[in-house]
Amino acid sequence: MSNHLTGQTVSAQRGYNYAVLGAGRQGTAAAYDMARWGDARRVILADRDLAVAWEAAERVNELLAQVAPPDGERVTVEASQIDVTHSEAVEHLLEDVDACLSAVPYVYNLPLTRVALSAGVHLCDLGGNTDIAREQHRFDAEARAANISIIPNCGQVPGMGTSLIVYAIELLDEAVDVYMWDGGLPQNPRPPFDYLLTFHIAGLTNEYAEPAVFLRDGKVTEVEPMTELETVQFPEPIGALEAFVTGGGVDTMPWTFEGQLRTLQNLTLRYPGHFQQLRAFYDLGLWDLSPIEVGDEGTPVTPRDVFHALFEPKVTFPGDKDVVIVRIKALGKKDGQEAEALIEVIDYFDEETGFTAMERGTGWSAAIVAEMMARGETPRGAGGVERMVPAQPFVTQLRKRGIDVAERVVLKG
Repeated sequence: MSNHLTGQTVSAQRGYNYAVLGAGRQGTAAAYDMARWGDARRVILADRDLAVAWEAAERVNELLAQVAPPDGERVTVEASQIDVTHSEAVEHLLEDVDACLSAVPYVYNLPLTRVALSAGVHLCDLGGNTDIAREQHRFDAEARAANISIIPNCGQVPGMGTSLIVYAIELLDEAVDVYMWDGGLPQNPRPPFDYLLTFHIAGLTNEYAEPAVFLRDGKVTEVEPMTELETVQFPEPIGALEAFVTGGGVDTMPWTFEGQLRTLQNLTLRYPGHFQQLRAFYDLGLWDLSPIEVGDEGTPVTPRDVFHALFEPKVTFPGDKDVVIVRIKALGKKDGQEAEALIEVIDYFDEETGFTAMERGTGWSAAIVAEMMARGETPRGAGGVERMVPAQPFVTQLRKRGIDVAERVVLKG
């Protein structure tokens, strides 16, 4: 059932109607972005827990009150209660909505895609699972017929990173090998793991435990997670970081660019020593999803649930500040010469709004896609960010929000 707490009435002559499903950290950041930069007439922030939705909406509205609205008319974010497993209730919530962002766990995104098609509403999501995203892409013909865009995996990486890769490729006349390094890190790491959890832990272990899919020698190749350790240097105060394989970072890009690129891969960045610690958990089987029997009575226990219960308190520090790093190197040709295009984003916790760098990189990036869909800037149909989101306008929107995207092309001839 849906239960609205309606904000102030806003002129029907203005802008677009948005809905965000899930009032967690990323959903809250996305609602703020839509209300501030999305030419919004209405923003609904919905959660199964009405109190959570209400608290998140209040926070956003307080932040919006500190910012002069672009046209003199302020939008108030509305709180709503919704159970996303009730398709009819979700479709009712989406009445008169132009674009919807799913910020709930990825297991709900496939049924939500069907609801969006039925409602005729643009849908993007934070994703987290490449197989589910590929299933969503199969609705391309239906999305075209419904005159909507369905774009999964629009968070930080994949999502923002995907568009930055495309942007790097477009800076060259011909790209051959493309590499990405990315990670979200604490500004002041705490032992023993020197990591700060800034999103749902299930998403983290899914990345660590699942194989990656890259392009190697021009072919789609599955690569074991928690392998290929290397060291990468960044400007101080960051310094040396380690990088290694995790799953999901390039989403569906290997299939999209097969036959066009020789290499496409990404490695996850962490402080030195983290890899060795986490690799031990992987080898031990603590990320397995099949229950094992424990104790004399053979009580079934899922190893990954045990890991979550033990690890999450060790890496959760409310109030600690973070930094998000994305570095991309594309090798190829420019003006007939060997060249490399370099893209780098180093974004810090936002002192003005209190949003973490991960919330900016994830929630704001997904909101940008929802806003582009509402404005008619994305093609109709269903597909990956690399095909559906114009890279240069996306980068322009990042810069508009104060997220610095450094770029340069170096000729090697």
